[in-house]
Amino acid sequence: MTSESVLDIFKEITRIPRESGKEGPMTSFLCKWAEDHSFEYKKDEIGNVLIVRPASPGKENVPAIVLQAHQDMVCEKNQGFSFDFAKDPIPYEIEDGWMIAKNTTLGADDGIGIAACLALMESDASAGRIESLFTISEETGMDGANALQEGFFTGKTLINLDSEDEGQLFIGCAGGEHTDAYFSYKPERVSLGSKKLELTVDGGIGGHSGDDINKHRANTVKILSDFLAGELTAGFQLISFVGGGKSNAIARECKAVIATADSIGIAGRFGAYGNKVKAEYAQTEPGLNFSVKEIKDRGKAVDAKTASALLTALSSCPHGVEKMSPDIEGLVQTSTNLAAVSMPEKGVIKVATSQRSSVVAELDALVERIAGIFRAAGARVECYSKYPGWNPNLKSNILQQSVKSYRRLFSQEPLVLAIHAGLECGLFLEKFPDLDMISFGPTLRGVHAPGEKLELASMDKFVKLLDDIVCNFK
Repeated sequence: MTSESVLDIFKEITRIPRESGKEGPMTSFLCKWAEDHSFEYKKDEIGNVLIVRPASPGKENVPAIVLQAHQDMVCEKNQGFSFDFAKDPIPYEIEDGWMIAKNTTLGADDGIGIAACLALMESDASAGRIESLFTISEETGMDGANALQEGFFTGKTLINLDSEDEGQLFIGCAGGEHTDAYFSYKPERVSLGSKKLELTVDGGIGGHSGDDINKHRANTVKILSDFLAGELTAGFQLISFVGGGKSNAIARECKAVIATADSIGIAGRFGAYGNKVKAEYAQTEPGLNFSVKEIKDRGKAVDAKTASALLTALSSCPHGVEKMSPDIEGLVQTSTNLAAVSMPEKGVIKVATSQRSSVVAELDALVERIAGIFRAAGARVECYSKYPGWNPNLKSNILQQSVKSYRRLFSQEPLVLAIHAGLECGLFLEKFPDLDMISFGPTLRGVHAPGEKLELASMDKFVKLLDDIVCNFK
């Protein structure tokens, strides 16, 4: 296996639609790939796939090892960029040592993990039994991992290939939960003589709501709702408020349409507010942009009571790091993401949030706190897709072997860490308590946002490490 063989397969994967919940083409690709290579495989009812490569001659007594990646990807694109994730190949470029998708997500999270599994299985590597497990809908609720049945795989050691920093071996992760709120409103007429303003905050970097939550990224939903909540006494009607995208991504853009008799005053205050916010984020968000324009909109407004309750709740809702780990320097322990606001149907406004923590009590308390804010505002709240964290095991056999491989190959020590992002390993351990696990991968940046990129130089080390661990496993 070489990094070139992995990249060749990944390039093929970039042509396959695989949005969370719509992984059918990816599932079919994996099954056909197994058939074409004469490997045993199976698919469960939900769409998880297991492909088995039998032990090489002389390696029959080596314990089986499970390689694991998820089939789905976060599908995000820049506003105004014409692209259909259901049929269009991901447009990428090779630039300055990176493979990058400038206007969409690249899907290296976790397409590169899938590609590494397949490249290793079709290589001439001398290894014991390899079971490659490909789960569905990891990004939206870990549905595949949650639905795994006993006996779907036989290995007692699992390597998760869904991490994003080469040179780092992960042995723990945060748990998490989603908390969504639904506001019901009555459409009301817009006051005669009002002017309609479209207020936009965009150009944010966004990013992963776990891995990037401590990087001082601008949340455009939070920024715009804070402004409008502060303007409630000025008098305006809210016609629409839409921003953000996926629940596990930091909101990059947000737009509101309001009707007001004080269009000049609000526009001026919005411009001044934008200048202050841009100064705050000057180092981390150089592309952050504020714009206001008068438009002709015939839509009705959200009733005043609901609009006020919505904006006050959004402004009150926390976003970002709640607590850092007291045990591991630099590790976020608990956080929350005010992810998105949408108007999915007439009379309904949906607010999507997600919470993460490596401490169950803190996660539960934070979820209840967020839910309480929106319930007090009159919203209906749903909490769902809770998944457990993964507690580190420093005595892990696969950890010891991975550290030895890294030292031998690169003459340096890897970092052994826990990660604030959610990995399926917590669910695997809950279902299969005897599993010994580790997670690693090449270097990715900007995942869950347009501009996601893969560092090509890191691929060589990632591929060599995976190959060495699997071929020398005992």
